[in-house]
Amino acid sequence: MRLRIFLEPQQGATYEDQLAVAKATEALGFDALFRSDHYLHMGDHVTGLPGPTDAWITLAGLARETSRIRLGTLMTAATFRHPGPLAIAVAQVDRMSGGRVEFGFGAGWFEDEHSAYGIPFPLTARERFDRYEEQLDIITGLWATEPGDTFRYEGKHYRLSEGPALPKPQQSPRPPVLIGGTGLRRTPRLAATFADEYNVPFASVEETSAAFDRTRQAVAAAGRERPMAYSAAQVLCVGRDEAQVAERAGRIGREVDELRRNGLAGTPDELVDKIGRFAEIGAECMYLQVLDMADLDHLELVAAKVAPQLD
Repeated sequence: MRLRIFLEPQQGATYEDQLAVAKATEALGFDALFRSDHYLHMGDHVTGLPGPTDAWITLAGLARETSRIRLGTLMTAATFRHPGPLAIAVAQVDRMSGGRVEFGFGAGWFEDEHSAYGIPFPLTARERFDRYEEQLDIITGLWATEPGDTFRYEGKHYRLSEGPALPKPQQSPRPPVLIGGTGLRRTPRLAATFADEYNVPFASVEETSAAFDRTRQAVAAAGRERPMAYSAAQVLCVGRDEAQVAERAGRIGREVDELRRNGLAGTPDELVDKIGRFAEIGAECMYLQVLDMADLDHLELVAAKVAPQLD
């Protein structure tokens, strides 16, 4: 089981905060550092100060200040950027990192952050997913275009004419593409068509298992031969004892009992047990959502007491 650290910087974090976590992630032996791609904080218990940081600008910086860990997003919103410039940005960060980027990509959902920063937001889920599917087609198509060839695309929402399809990512044939969510039909189909990894965020083991099964069925129906990786994301709140668990839960504005139901909370042994349940349904990787970035001891505890039991 691979363990990856997952940050929510829109809740209130500087680049320096994220860099400190990235360096700890690398030093402690975790597999990767991922971050959300949001421009507005969520919940009443935080102010979001000092303000959001752009995901791909941040990852570009971290690419030059780390050497081993994988770097990516859960998930970049298709509503935030045009597909051509986004393909260029991800390819460039992949080269800046020496080929360590993974591209988590979603349709976009948080309407408030769009209105807060003047980003157009398609009002229907159907249109958002239509645009999202075209963007997946374009971004993966640009990366797959052979050097010297050009890329054309005629869709309902996007049209590209003789695009040079440059720069190329360092990874060949492309950075891994992650698609997530628990949609019943379209999400499994899109994952089977485009993704290298399918992720289920913040769901129970039972809900995650059902979502994995839907995607496995879509993979089989597509006649796909290349393997699909399966993963889950869960909020992290682990302590050496009950008092430390309660202290960490309080700092992120959550209740311990609720976190035990809806996340990875409790003692190291409790975490090992629950992560094992995700492994039993086919999860190969867990994204540990760290909401208090100042608490690097939290990561050290996972590295010392949880990770060794998962080998």
